[in-house]
Amino acid sequence: MQYEIKGDQLPVVVCTLNPGESMITERGAMSWMTSNMRMETKAGGVGKALGRMFSGESIFQNKYTAEGSQGLIAFASSFPGEIRALQIAPGNSIIAQKSAFLAAEPGVELSIHFRKKLGAGFFGGEGFIMQKLSGSGTAFVEIDGSLVEYQLAAGQTMLLDTGYLAMMDETVQMDIEMVKGVKNIFLGGEGLFNTKVTGPGRVWIQTMPISAVAGIIATRLPTSR
Repeated sequence: MQYEIKGDQLPVVVCTLNPGESMITERGAMSWMTSNMRMETKAGGVGKALGRMFSGESIFQNKYTAEGSQGLIAFASSFPGEIRALQIAPGNSIIAQKSAFLAAEPGVELSIHFRKKLGAGFFGGEGFIMQKLSGSGTAFVEIDGSLVEYQLAAGQTMLLDTGYLAMMDETVQMDIEMVKGVKNIFLGGEGLFNTKVTGPGRVWIQTMPISAVAGIIATRLPTSR
C-alpha cells in the first residue's frame, strides 16, 4: 500500500493498493475510489463491535479490497485539521481520542481504552473511553487543528487544557489536576481542571479541539428574548 496526504485545512489521504490489498474503515469515511475496489461490511465479532461502538465508532466495519488490478481509495477528514499516518507494531500501541480513527491496513486492530482513574474520566475532557490502536500496519487518524508532538522522559509531566490531548503512547499515564488558587479558578477563565500526562512516551497535542470551537460558536449565537 502506498499513500499520499493531500489538502490543507480539510485533508484527504489517497491510498493506492496492489491487487488483493485491503483497507478498513469504521464509519463510512470513504470519499472516492476506483471501480475495482470491492466493499465488504461486517461486524467483526460481537465483542469487537461493541468495543468500537463505545469508543465512538460504528458497530460495523467496512473492508475495501483491490480486485484484478491496482486500486485507489481516498479517506477525507470530517473537520478542519490534519491527517497523520501512524506505524503500529506489537509493543507500540497508540491511545487516541474518540473518533480519531480514519482508516488502516487490516492488521491494525481498533479497541477501547478505559480510563483507570475516575477523575480523569469525569473531568479530563477526553472521557472515560478512548481508542486503542494495536496490532501491525499503517493507520490513519484525523486531528482537530494542527498537531504538536512531545517526547516525555520517565516521570516528566505536562499540563494540558481539557480536550487538547489528541493521542499518546500506551506508556504515558493520564490524570487530572485541579487549578491552584481561588482567583485563578474563578477569574482565570481556564476552568477547574487540567489534564496531566506523565512520561515516558510521546504525546500529541491538537490546537483546535471541536469542543473549543463549539464553545466559541456558542458565545456568539444570539440569545432568545
